[in-house]
This record gives sequence, structure tokens and C-alpha cells, in this order.
Amino acid sequence: MNWDVPPDDTGATDSVAEAADRLVGASADGEDQAVEAALRPKSLSEFVGQERVREQLDLVLKAALARGATSDHVLLSGAPGLGKTTLAMIIAAEMGAPVRITSGPAIQHAGDLAAILSSLQEGEVLFLDEIHRMSRPAEEMLYMAMEDFRVDVIVGKGPGATAIPLELPPFTLVGATTRAGLLPPPLRDRFGFTGHMEFYESGELERVLHRSAQLLDVEIDTAGAAEIAGRSRGTPRIANRLLRRVRDYAQVKGDGRITRTVSEAALGVYEVDARGLDRLDRAVLGALLKLFGGGPVGLSTLAVAVGEERETVEEVAEPFLVREGLLARTPRGRVATPAAWAHLGLTAPPQAPGATGQQGLFGA
Repeated sequence: MNWDVPPDDTGATDSVAEAADRLVGASADGEDQAVEAALRPKSLSEFVGQERVREQLDLVLKAALARGATSDHVLLSGAPGLGKTTLAMIIAAEMGAPVRITSGPAIQHAGDLAAILSSLQEGEVLFLDEIHRMSRPAEEMLYMAMEDFRVDVIVGKGPGATAIPLELPPFTLVGATTRAGLLPPPLRDRFGFTGHMEFYESGELERVLHRSAQLLDVEIDTAGAAEIAGRSRGTPRIANRLLRRVRDYAQVKGDGRITRTVSEAALGVYEVDARGLDRLDRAVLGALLKLFGGGPVGLSTLAVAVGEERETVEEVAEPFLVREGLLARTPRGRVATPAAWAHLGLTAPPQAPGATGQQGLFGA
């Protein structure tokens, strides 16, 4: 299965971090990380989905091997749970090189980075997760390391400080980020290959689920896999998590086999509906529709109405609702779309944004 390692990528508040424990949250907890390590594919040929990135990366790696050189530095961007860490591990495996793993938040000083770089072996892959959260001094040191395989270590302070050049063995940096726009251009330009990870189609997630079920020794039929895939928000990590919860239900309430009926019943227990919305998502939509007539309504007011922090609604619930076309952010506030009324089985009042016969935000 293709997933990434953790990311609390936003540096968000505690309320957002707590919301990441949702069954349909894209961040990984300890259990997820342990399962992902066991299910992670070991080669590009096993990796499911991301066809364009996989094909391009295959060419980059094979060309480097043919030259007997290290691969170009690689930048992988995209939402959590789409396979950035998995691809980093595959890059190391395909190149036959060891891999060193660290993260941007862990590198707060240039000395931290210098210590890591100076201990690398020739050809080693350095995986730097959430690279956009690295400190500025370390970031500037990384420029020279990536381009010239050299860093200047400052010894002493003040007028007596001396820069000692330290040569580094050739290495490959694989950077992962959920916010590519936060990377400064000088750093982004030093990557020889940049791949953007897209959300998965249902068919791709079904292949992911069949592979995971086989490794977990769980029997699943095509309809059962399709039902789980449709509720997985286009994210393999969520698909795998839902698969484990449905497996538990099948073992306790059924004969251990996952079918469409079992999947529907299990995910009903866990309050994940047919479009992948959970309790928080439906609470936000319900408040917007029932209390505020579909909007527009301010974010703070909407957060109070559902009993959540403003950041939780904005950073945890809204992105998926917007991507699904159920909610829109406008200068006047949050507005429900006609699809939101239909999804909750409600009839939009004539004055609602986008209601039939109304000139509005969503059409004539």
C-alpha cells in the first residue's frame, strides 16, 4: 500500500491535532505507521497509482543507475497519505542505497543539518519529510549541500569566527511536502525532479485494498472493496484504515469475509457515509443548511454552531467538503452548494444560494 509517514503538516493548534484522530483523517498515528511499514510496496512495479509520477521517476532512477551516478534530488508534494514516504523508500531500494530519515521540524539549527550531512555515506538517500518546515539557516546550508556537495561549518563566534569547508559524498535528497508553495524558489529549483501526488481514483483504491487484504490475510470481494474505496476520500491511508475497521466488524459480526453488505454495515457503525463524510463533516453541513439556510455564514459563527474550534472547521473539515463540491468559501462567508442539500436529503429554500431559478454563485 502506498502511504506516507505522519504529517502534522500545518503546525496547527492542539484542536486540529486532536481532530486528526478521526477515522477519515489523513494523518497517521502509531498504529497506522506500524501497519504501513508492513504493507508498503518495495518497488515501483508494486506501487499502485500515481502513474505519471511513477513513470517519470522510473526513467530518472534507471538513467542514474546506467551512468553509475547518484540520482537527481527529488521533491514530492501532495496531501498526506498519498505515498510520498513510500516513494522515498522505493527510491532508496531501486538505487540499492541506504536511507536516512528525518523531518523539517527536527532541524532547527544549521548544526543539526551539518551533523546529518557529514555522516552520510556515498550514494545514500536522505529523506527529509515536511521540508517546508525546516529553519531558515538550515535551509540556506542545504542549498550548497545539494548543489556542490559541500557545507561551510562556522567555528567560533564574532570577528574570530572561521568558516571551514566540509566536503560531502554525493547523496540524493528526497524532500516531501504537503505545502509546496511554502518552499522558497532557490530550494525548489535545486531539485532535479519534482513530482506532485494526486488523489486516487476509486479503481486504483480498489487495487490498493485487494493488495492490502491479501497481505492482512483478509478475504474481500470486488463489491466490498468498491464500497470501501468510495468512502476513502481518494487516499490510500484512509482506505487501509477503513479496511482494518471493516475487517474487525466482519470477524465479530460475520464470517470474516468482507462483502458490500458487511462494508456498509461496518462503516455505518463508524459513521462514515457513502461519500466519505464523517460526523464532523455532516455536523458542519447540517449547521450550515439547517441553522443558516445554506449561508453565507462566517467561519467563527459556523464553528460555534458545531461546538468546534475555528481552526478545526477550517483545516480539518472544510478542505474535503470544498473538494467534494459541497461547500464554497466566498468573501461573504461559507456557502452550501446544491449538492450539499441533496446529500443530506434536504430541499433547498428558494432563497438559498444556487437554488433552482435563482441567479447566484453556482449558476443561473
